[in-house]
Amino acid sequence: MILRRVARPLIAATFVYGGINVLRNTQSHAKTAEPFLTDAFDKLEGVIPEQVPRDPATLVRIDAAVKIGAGLAFATGKAPRLTSALLLGSLVPTTLAAHSFWTLQDPAEKKKQQIQFLKNAGLAGGLMLAVADTAGKPSVGWRARRAAKDAGHGVEKLGRKAEKRAKKLAKKAEKALPS
Repeated sequence: MILRRVARPLIAATFVYGGINVLRNTQSHAKTAEPFLTDAFDKLEGVIPEQVPRDPATLVRIDAAVKIGAGLAFATGKAPRLTSALLLGSLVPTTLAAHSFWTLQDPAEKKKQQIQFLKNAGLAGGLMLAVADTAGKPSVGWRARRAAKDAGHGVEKLGRKAEKRAKKLAKKAEKALPS
């Protein structure tokens, strides 16, 4: 559908551009993300495995790579439901780290960050629609329910056949027995 071919690149452009910008200015983005990351790691102490990097610069680079890779794949229609979910998963912490307007005191800066937060909320809404969009094909859930229903009907049919066969055999056995 032409709508998807136009909408996906428009949504993805923000992520690809943002990811490239992060790679160009990693340290400033890491500095912005550091308080959020420190707080998150403190709250999730013992839950997050030791292998997960804790360095803000490394984490923002990983986030940038996800945004660029998933954004390009989403723009071109490759695994759109998966890539939109990856972009959504990347967008939420980025928004909370960079646009937490509720913590600011300066009215002008607060308004600026609130606008960015709402822009990201709108992107999140578009990505949620993309995650749910099956492009007219049945969803995995529907297919699973249908397969279970078909299997149930097949089992019922086999059960009826087995019951008929058992009755026939019982009648033959009854006839074969001496009276």
